[in-house]
Amino acid sequence: MARLIPASERVARARALIQQARDLPLPSDAGWQDFSYVAQVKDLLRQARDLIKFIPNSPSASKELKREVAELFSEFETAEKEILHR
Repeated sequence: MARLIPASERVARARALIQQARDLPLPSDAGWQDFSYVAQVKDLLRQARDLIKFIPNSPSASKELKREVAELFSEFETAEKEILHR
């Protein structure tokens, strides 16, 4: 059985994955047009989104945590635009 991860830890892991996507080195030969680079970035952002996507539906989540998750969802969009659409 899978180990249950607390919501606060999920948020922290999601933030770390977003930062990891931002820290990926940009390939010098093709830049952001390199399909492998784009796939890695999108995969990291997808993993982060999957970690927190059900927190807003949880009855045990506090309003502060739900607000923080909503901010993270907007941060996903911003991060993807910053990383891939330079």
